[in-house]
Amino acid sequence: MLRFAADENLNGAIVRGLRRRKPDLDILRVQDTPLSGAEDPEVLEWAAVEGRVILTHDVRTMTYHAEERVRAGKRMPGVVGRR
Repeated sequence: MLRFAADENLNGAIVRGLRRRKPDLDILRVQDTPLSGAEDPEVLEWAAVEGRVILTHDVRTMTYHAEERVRAGKRMPGVVGRR
């Protein structure tokens, strides 16, 4: 089963809607973890360790940092983003 993390830029209504439709969905909001306010590279490192795909509206910087991880050969479970 996929595990997700909603970054702080993702609209909270999306997370609430996902939880309503699929209560057993494994999704955490980054702001509900000790990473609240952390920079993208730190969030991506945490997501890699936790095996979580990041959901974001921040397609400019989050995807840039995700691509940097891939180029560096670091683990990258994934980023799903849309403006």
